[in-house]
Amino acid sequence: MSATLNPFGHFLLTLLCLFSLNVQADESPVVGYVKTNSGAVLLMSAEKPAAAAVGTPVRVGDRLRTAADGSVGLTLKDNTMLSLGPNSELSIDAYLFEPAREELRLATRLLHGTLHFISGVIAKLKPEAVSIETPSATIGVRGTRFVVKAGE
Repeated sequence: MSATLNPFGHFLLTLLCLFSLNVQADESPVVGYVKTNSGAVLLMSAEKPAAAAVGTPVRVGDRLRTAADGSVGLTLKDNTMLSLGPNSELSIDAYLFEPAREELRLATRLLHGTLHFISGVIAKLKPEAVSIETPSATIGVRGTRFVVKAGE
């Protein structure tokens, strides 16, 4: 005896699979929070784009995009501070902050716009674990503070 699914059964199975993907996206650990914002700022996560307000959690894989009137400031768990100016877009590609196990990593991409970076604990303990990629270069953090502009 073999069992087959009717079209409704396939539909329910598909919904169940999609729901499980959304649950996994929600379980991604929070790496920081929006601390300041002005104007239009979007947080594009695995779920859907939403306005980023003060207190909004940020996770690996998220992108922040500011409009012409927008700016946003983030503070990550290691006290790294990232500030985006108007017409900017930044993605958080990797973040690992477990200093007791010496597991440290911060990788971001500035797709366009301006970024003001103030290093936190990761850059102080392991500077080579921090990188910021732009369309034309990759920045390795050796200092504690800088501003970078990417694209036009």
